[in-house]
Amino acid sequence: MSSKKAAAKRKNAQRASSNVFSMFEQSQIQEFKEAFGCIDQDRDGVIKKSDLKETYAQLGKLNVSDEELEGMLSEGKGPINFTVFLSLFGEKLNGTDPEETILNAFKVFDPNATGFINKDEFRRMLITQADKFTPDEVEQIVDGTRLSRKVDIQLYILQSLCCRGQIIVS
Repeated sequence: MSSKKAAAKRKNAQRASSNVFSMFEQSQIQEFKEAFGCIDQDRDGVIKKSDLKETYAQLGKLNVSDEELEGMLSEGKGPINFTVFLSLFGEKLNGTDPEETILNAFKVFDPNATGFINKDEFRRMLITQADKFTPDEVEQIVDGTRLSRKVDIQLYILQSLCCRGQIIVS
């Protein structure tokens, strides 16, 4: 009887971990796998504090505190292997607004319905309104993308950044 219980437990654990894979398309899972591989610096299949620290260093951010790194790792509630990594993203992305809602939110910055937002005006709004980004945060947003080379930002680019974390050119 105990072997049946153990088999049932294993089956439930399998089902729970496989549910996270059903939340994403195969291409998204592949992108997450590549991201996981970039972060897992020592290639042992688990993201640790040293992996995060090295990843930040490669991105040019050298002043990340141990508390920040430990805070990130604690979200995994245990070792962060690929399944946990994917689950974390699933939890973060679950409940996010649909792409159309995000696009409509950016249309507020486009009163003439041109499909573009003036970059300087957008910066000003991010710094002065609502949750108020710092000038450094706004520069990170703009400099981390192709947006820094344009005067006007296409709305679909902002939508793509918010929904996919990358610019999708159609």
